[in-house]
Amino acid sequence: MSGVDEPERNNTMMCCAACGIAGVDDIKLKKCTACYLVRYCSIKCQRDHRPQHKKECKKRAAELRDELLFKQPESSHIEDCPICCLPQSLDATKFTMTGCCCKLICNGCNYANKIREVKEKLDHKCPFCRHPKAKSEEEWDRNLMKRVDAKDPVAIRHVGGYRNQEGDYDGAVEYFTKAAALGDIVAHYELSLMYLNGHGVEKDKKKEVYHLEVAAIGGHPDARHNLGCEEEAHGRMDRAVKHWIIAAKLGNDSSMEHLKLVYREGLVSKDDFAAALRAHQAIADDTKSPQRDAAEAALQKILRR
Repeated sequence: MSGVDEPERNNTMMCCAACGIAGVDDIKLKKCTACYLVRYCSIKCQRDHRPQHKKECKKRAAELRDELLFKQPESSHIEDCPICCLPQSLDATKFTMTGCCCKLICNGCNYANKIREVKEKLDHKCPFCRHPKAKSEEEWDRNLMKRVDAKDPVAIRHVGGYRNQEGDYDGAVEYFTKAAALGDIVAHYELSLMYLNGHGVEKDKKKEVYHLEVAAIGGHPDARHNLGCEEEAHGRMDRAVKHWIIAAKLGNDSSMEHLKLVYREGLVSKDDFAAALRAHQAIADDTKSPQRDAAEAALQKILRR
């Protein structure tokens, strides 16, 4: 942490770090929002104390950021299937986004719903919200734009993806930025790519890494993997390995392969490697179900025709 003892820090937290006035009744002290180590009675005191406090503040702020950055997320950024409540695969071909409610429905639940509709001769509806299925791409897009108007971050980000594919990078950045502001993790990842490639914005390494970090903290395995590669490029292998371990535990195959390489080089311990390997396999197992297997078998049968 810092060179200040805990009892001394506790005392300084009760008074202004600049003028020493105690925080009593009518004197309200506010914490430094970067490090949370000291308090001030006014903006003037904070400014006056800045030269003395800057070094310790910067160090502690970095420590707090790393504590957050290297915390293992409970799950990836992809929500569980809202119908079967099982974790989704990281493979985007294993689920479908609905245009009517912007939910990610696993192939197993989609397949089961279609079988039920055929058997009972029902109209095709969304398996989640029961909205009638769109009969054309135009209708699907209209439904999506209704979700955009309702400020659904997933829908907004999806439109950003459309703009990106069309080469309208300015439009893509606009939609990704709106979705990111509403908390969409994938939008942060997409923005990191825009700043990496200079699409719709000027190339900016700091902004690229910032959006990667936000996405990684939110459980995005690819963002986490890319951060590991970024650290590797700067020779910070200890940090790179931490990122790859977290990503591998979220199911990222590329990070698992990187860990195999660095394990052979002795850069990751046997226990850490084994834990990552077990978690990586457990994530894959958790996404399986008889219903999803049946959907995959039906798809493979169609592809073989």
